[in-house]
Amino acid sequence: MSSVRRCSRTACGRPAVATLTYVYADSTAVLGPLATYAEPHCYDLCAEHAERLTAPRGWEVVRLAGDTGPLRRSSDDLEALANAVREAARPQHATPRQTRSPEPGPTEAGRRAHLRVLRSPEN
Repeated sequence: MSSVRRCSRTACGRPAVATLTYVYADSTAVLGPLATYAEPHCYDLCAEHAERLTAPRGWEVVRLAGDTGPLRRSSDDLEALANAVREAARPQHATPRQTRSPEPGPTEAGRRAHLRVLRSPEN
C-alpha cells in the first residue's frame, strides 16, 4: 500500500498537493495545503487540478497560501522521531527515593510501560 495520497479526481493518479474543503453555510470552497490526514469530507487534489479549480456560480474560492510541490519529509523529522524512540526505549533507573512504583492518582486509570490512560476530569 502506497503512503502517497492521490488526487481525488476521477481517473487522475497524480500525487495530491492540496486539500479542498467546502463550507456550505458560507458558499465557499477552501483550497489549502495538503491536510495532514485524509478526511472523509475533503478532497485531495494534484497541482494541475488545484490550479484549475473553479466553484459553482455564486460561490467564493478561498486559496490559502502553501507549498504546491509534493510533500517531502525532512531529515529533521526523521531525526526527531529516532530520538523520541531512543528516549522511550531507555531503561528507567530507580533512584533511592523511587524504590517502588507510586500509587495511581485519582485520575490515573492504569499504567503500561511509559504510556498511561487518564480518566476524564468530568468522570
